Amino acid sequence: MRIISDYQFVDETDRGATAAIGNFDGVHLGHRSVIEMARNAAPDAPLGIVTFEPHPRAYFAPDAPPFRLMSSAARASRLAKVGVEKLYQLPFNTALASLTPYDFADKILHRGLGLRHVVVGADFCFGKGRAGTAADLAEYGAQLGFGVTTAPLLEQTEQTISSTAIRRALSEARPRDAAAMLGHWHRIEGPVIGGEQRGRELGYPTANMSIDGLHPPAFGVYAVLVDVLEGPHAGSYHGVASMGVRPMFGENKPNLETFIFDFKGDLYGTPLSVGLVEHLRGEENFDSLDALITQMDADSAQSRAILAAL
Repeated sequence: MRIISDYQFVDETDRGATAAIGNFDGVHLGHRSVIEMARNAAPDAPLGIVTFEPHPRAYFAPDAPPFRLMSSAARASRLAKVGVEKLYQLPFNTALASLTPYDFADKILHRGLGLRHVVVGADFCFGKGRAGTAADLAEYGAQLGFGVTTAPLLEQTEQTISSTAIRRALSEARPRDAAAMLGHWHRIEGPVIGGEQRGRELGYPTANMSIDGLHPPAFGVYAVLVDVLEGPHAGSYHGVASMGVRPMFGENKPNLETFIFDFKGDLYGTPLSVGLVEHLRGEENFDSLDALITQMDADSAQSRAILAAL
């Protein structure tokens, strides 16, 4: 998959694609439906995605709490897995935010990216002040010479599948419900960072990962699936992970600490993908280290049983 990050300098080989437009945070089943419509709209054209970095919400409200389900790198990885060939990841800045809906259609989609066909969700808004609608885009496309398809919102058990609904499920410690809407396990991806090495002292060495910038799922302990993405230990594993602020040790910056079952090796700096399968319990403050270790033994046994049944 090629990543194109500037609409003003697009190679001829990257023009003529059919593309779905949106933020695609989570690449959930609703997104997948839109992507499939783009694939089918012009099967002989390259399949593309038009998205934005940073997320427009972060641009307009930079001090808002973290809300993203995945980083841009994790999003690109997931989009590549579903067959996207061209990722037009456009910088969302003042110039882009100031474009009128027509100018966005003309300067970005038509003249800039040279798209052949675009697909958007029924709730798609674009241009300055979010003034443009999917119907407006269809009208502009007819004038400028590119096709437009509007995808209906995808529903599941009377609930619209959306990134907002997935965030709610994760906040309420319902990772399986989130996975049902995503079409895959919700994953935290990133490099292993240094920690205090307390887990090693307790007999539970963990791979620590930052969740900065991401929507924090409910704190507590999870049964997890772990993919080591690179290096000599690359592969898939089972594990148990703690998400939160480690109240027993007086720390308050949230992170993810994963104990990988039956694993030995150095993972510092190695990118991991940790899938949340089931929330076992909330964060607790134990009276002693022995009590903590006893609970960690129980958490590990419970996680092993859950993951063996998948």
